[in-house]
Amino acid sequence: MSEVLVKADPTKERNTAAWVTFIASFALVFDGYDLTIYGTVLPTLLADPSHIGDLDPGTAGALGSYAMLGVLFGALFAGAIGDFIGRRKLMLLSIAWFSVGMIITAMVQTVFMFGLLRFLTGLGLGALLAVAGATVAEFAPAERKSLYNAVAYCGIPLGGMLAAGLGILLMDHIGWRGLFIIGGTPLLIIPLALVKLPESPRWLLSRGRREEAIALATKHGLPLVEESKMVDDVKVTERTGFAALLTKKFLLPTIFIGFMAYSGLLLTYGLQTWLPNIMEGYGYDPDASLFFLLMLNFGAAFGAIICSRAADKVGPRPLILGSFILAVFSLSLLTIEFPLPVMLFLIACAGMGSIGTMILGYGFVAGYYTTNARGAGVAWYAGFGRLGGVTGPLIGGFLAGAGLSANANFYVFAGVALIGVLMISLVRRQRDMEQLHEAIEDAEEDKKVLEET
Repeated sequence: MSEVLVKADPTKERNTAAWVTFIASFALVFDGYDLTIYGTVLPTLLADPSHIGDLDPGTAGALGSYAMLGVLFGALFAGAIGDFIGRRKLMLLSIAWFSVGMIITAMVQTVFMFGLLRFLTGLGLGALLAVAGATVAEFAPAERKSLYNAVAYCGIPLGGMLAAGLGILLMDHIGWRGLFIIGGTPLLIIPLALVKLPESPRWLLSRGRREEAIALATKHGLPLVEESKMVDDVKVTERTGFAALLTKKFLLPTIFIGFMAYSGLLLTYGLQTWLPNIMEGYGYDPDASLFFLLMLNFGAAFGAIICSRAADKVGPRPLILGSFILAVFSLSLLTIEFPLPVMLFLIACAGMGSIGTMILGYGFVAGYYTTNARGAGVAWYAGFGRLGGVTGPLIGGFLAGAGLSANANFYVFAGVALIGVLMISLVRRQRDMEQLHEAIEDAEEDKKVLEET
């Protein structure tokens, strides 16, 4: 049983959800900006040691990974404290943290300090990634949660487009330091967030602050239901949380899902960091190379929005499979010297197959696991995938340092996308086998019942 404490006011609810989604999306734009801007300025840092010192490709790849390590630890930290300090405080803190980190990074003079600031800034980025989705989900109308989530997280590739576009327009005028200072722009939205971003009534209710939760839900037109203690929709004998992922039912799918996420984020951050440098290897000038980075993120944003709408009808799994396959073919075809418009189109397809795939993956994983394992499954997908985000820039740096051709880079990344195809296929196969076993067990039970009667 459950008690309805506050009924939804659709007009107020949509208005509140729109503001929350706007604030989350705006912050995630600069999350994506931060994670892309390093790839935008990397050719400049490699070419001129007067900026932060001598930088070889191997060190450059490591610097690209430091931010990802920060994101990983920041997300884990946010998961540990988010239920104690609340959604609102954590989001405000994470926005301020990474914005200030970007500004301070623009002032460093050495490779060591640059790497340290990239890691520290990543802590704020990871916290934001962890809290933004949960916040939007708790304010979005029930029938449009997928759409609101897609709008919020498409801020990441839009931020990548912004970083590449500003790099083309402003690099010669304000330099890489000016581009990093622009990354501190989210500080300007904090006053608006203090007014328009309420604390989650559901979180308040979970912390025993019942009257505050009711008052806040009433003010913003949000539905609020207090669940009584009841048996969940899974057997009480089943394990829950991370323990459920280790059961026979979910162990293999969890491994496959982890490596699917690993492949997707390796592609994402490997390309985000090294694509301009790779395209210079084909003879394109620096501005043209940054334009390829712009198209990579455009393809991701456009493709994710279109596919998110389709996913509500056919499910996310075939779209993830298709987008990985798209990445395999587009990255492989980039090794052929096509005319520039065709090359730009292929880069956009690669963006859909890498960054766009990761956005679709959240919905797939949430629907794949049963209630007792869903939260842990999504956390595993996000956390293990970050290791791919660490590996991507390192692999790009290794390939650049080895002096291999630009074609070799695309073949390697195409191979990573092929691993993603295999992983998502195995997840489905394992789930089908599980359903087959369940069907056999049900048939045997039915047979016993008939024999007894």
